[in-house]
Amino acid sequence: MSNIGDMIRQPACDVPVAAKADVVVVGGGPAGFSAALAAARNGADVVLLERYTHLGGLASGGMVLVLDDMWDNHQNEISVRGVCMTMIERMAAMKLVAYPRENEWGKDAASVRRWSRWGTFDFHTQETPHPICFAAAFDPDAWKRVSLDMVQEAGVKLRLHSWFSQTLVEDGKATGVICDSKSGRQAILGDIIIDATGDLDVAASAGAQHIGGNYIMTTVFRLGGVDTEAAERYEREEPESFAALDRQIKKVLGGSWGYWWLKTPLPGVVWCNCPHMAGLDGLKVEDLTRAEIQGRKHIHALVDFVRTRMPGFETCYVIDVAPQTGVRQTRLLEGEYVMTKEDLAQRTRFDDSIARGRDYYMPYRVLLPQQIDNLLVAGRHYSVTSQAQKISREIPPCMAMGEAAGVAAAVALNAGVTARKADVATVQRLLRAQGADPGDRVGRNPDVPELARALAVSPDTLETV
Repeated sequence: MSNIGDMIRQPACDVPVAAKADVVVVGGGPAGFSAALAAARNGADVVLLERYTHLGGLASGGMVLVLDDMWDNHQNEISVRGVCMTMIERMAAMKLVAYPRENEWGKDAASVRRWSRWGTFDFHTQETPHPICFAAAFDPDAWKRVSLDMVQEAGVKLRLHSWFSQTLVEDGKATGVICDSKSGRQAILGDIIIDATGDLDVAASAGAQHIGGNYIMTTVFRLGGVDTEAAERYEREEPESFAALDRQIKKVLGGSWGYWWLKTPLPGVVWCNCPHMAGLDGLKVEDLTRAEIQGRKHIHALVDFVRTRMPGFETCYVIDVAPQTGVRQTRLLEGEYVMTKEDLAQRTRFDDSIARGRDYYMPYRVLLPQQIDNLLVAGRHYSVTSQAQKISREIPPCMAMGEAAGVAAAVALNAGVTARKADVATVQRLLRAQGADPGDRVGRNPDVPELARALAVSPDTLETV
């Protein structure tokens, strides 16, 4: 009988080809969803694979319910547009997103009071209170609904319940992937493969160079039955008492950001981006299991605590715990260029810039593995140092990277070249034409419409608070 640690040899088996496409995107999170849309909109036949029951990754399944890091504090402008802004527009039509208008951006006391508990502020600044900026708080089910509609409209062939297993490589080029599913093992073949798994699963399986990373993990949850007006009034009118209680609550949680609860578009429902747990590895089954168990203990301890002590939370209850564990960093690509913390801090400009984040720029080379061709990487596992990734991993810049990867795949296919040789100038032009901002120009992008036109919805329709 074999023991733990022993190896068991399995016989080779034939794997049926379930689908073929120009572009195969693995991972339906914000980056993968954006990549699939962009490739399809530019003429490619696209298959999108996702292991869960929904699209959205950590945005919807992980319930990270604020789209931030899409504001350039230096130029005082929105820096991530394209697919990300279209998502906001669509969710706004459902009245399931909230964000401050342009006349509310800044340090005005009324704006700070109104928007701080939505999380729509520039938390990277040292000044307090943090100035309000463009960011959007949204409902997770709205994201799931909108993303499904958008991929169907674009003609993307979606395959949910498909768990990536292995990358197929021939002569140094990625040619497809193998997935496990209820239907058994299946091969999905493609001319260009996009790794949007978040953990670099596809590129690592292909043999691409990478480093290991680690950061805090979180089991995000939502509470219902909260009187948010009473809670905000207590914070405002009894600041010393609130501050003392807030410190106690964070001890119960075992780790949290400054704001342990934030408002959502659903009345009486708040989301809690906590508890934070350090020292766990998002690639280890044992640690992922520990995070689920430990996180729930903190969550229910919090509920018991705040019901008797926190105004507005007297009748709160747990609605749900995110079905996807909040993993922030695991494997990171070592690609053609590795972004550094200095690149971010110095706002380094690149001739081959294809995406913007908060106030930084990303070159096309950070999507390219060094040895494997026809494989692009988009998302929090892009080519970056561990320290730089911690401040450049938010959802909107990952969407911008994904959109760029999808366009680049289509450009390469149309030109009959490998992904590495996609003409970056053409990629930049197409991104601008479809409303994105690749960051290749200084100042406002003249091809990107202003906020009101980009959203194409009147302020009255968008009002949710």
